[in-house]
Amino acid sequence: MNLKLRENCKYGIAAPTSMGVRITPPHGAPVNTSNHYYMHATSAESNAVNISSSLGFKGLVLTNFVEGSPISYFIKGELRKRNIDFLGPDIPQGGPWGYRHQFNLADSGFGTRGPRVYNDRAGEVGCVLNKKDFDLDFIFGKEGVQVLHLSGLVGALSPDTTQFCLDVAHVAKKHGTLISFDLNHRASFWHGREEKLRESFIEMVKLTDILIGNEEDYQLSLGIEGPQEGGRDLQAQVDDFREMVVRVKEVFPNASIFGNTLRQVVSVNEHIWGALTLFGDTWTVIEPRPIQVLDRIGGGDGFAGGLLYGVLKGMSPENATQFAWASGALATTILEDYATPADEDVVWSIYKGNARVMR
Repeated sequence: MNLKLRENCKYGIAAPTSMGVRITPPHGAPVNTSNHYYMHATSAESNAVNISSSLGFKGLVLTNFVEGSPISYFIKGELRKRNIDFLGPDIPQGGPWGYRHQFNLADSGFGTRGPRVYNDRAGEVGCVLNKKDFDLDFIFGKEGVQVLHLSGLVGALSPDTTQFCLDVAHVAKKHGTLISFDLNHRASFWHGREEKLRESFIEMVKLTDILIGNEEDYQLSLGIEGPQEGGRDLQAQVDDFREMVVRVKEVFPNASIFGNTLRQVVSVNEHIWGALTLFGDTWTVIEPRPIQVLDRIGGGDGFAGGLLYGVLKGMSPENATQFAWASGALATTILEDYATPADEDVVWSIYKGNARVMR
């Protein structure tokens, strides 16, 4: 493995994203019967940034905002609280049927009633992300970024965001930034654009140092043959992932780190949670074990964020994988879909199974 972090950078981690708000009923209530909600600023990419930004590394998101929107003001305020800088234009709304930020309506479910998520992304201002609105050479060259994190969600959101992710990745690579890519395939985002998106995702993966995704992500995003997901026990998931990564490395030898989570749902509030990574030639498997779940959404982003924090801190493959597993587990204990650890001890206590009071 030949990964070297760039030194003397302003930012530990940066990500292109389209910010929005997530609206969640309290106490696991369904959206359709609730009249009270929590609202927080969210995106898959900022969720991953949040682990490192909470623990001392300056984060950055590249995004668009709606000019004069109270939702924009809310999102900016929330990002400031989370030690995440933001860059991007304020775009005029253009009237009642113009631009806006995405709304994510989600209930957590309870017991045998599974959670439901409703994405409302029509007119989303992030769909028109464009490199002309950002001085990418200044950000990645002069200020410096150690890790650029890409997600398949923003990468597939629109033709403009696909191109923007490619543009950012090329500039970041030129300036010595490591690139992380969570494939995060969503069939609804790919509908009608499969051929073009696969071509673009393959180009992004060719630039990637740290690749995150499950076997289905590799198959659907990159066209690499593998097993069908679903109906397999956790040991079979481990074996299938190992085989898949071997095939992926043959096609994309530039990637040095691979990671994936393992999840089996016992009920909404109890999952069997595991993880595995490959750092160079070193496999690490976190044997799946039960965790209690308040809200499952964000566990994968927490894992990705924890893994990147481990890379930024120079942790061993084993410790980085453990920290990633526990960061994902931490995200499932709160209603927000991102984890905000107060310190490393919070995360390590989760890994060790120590839920005793800390005084």
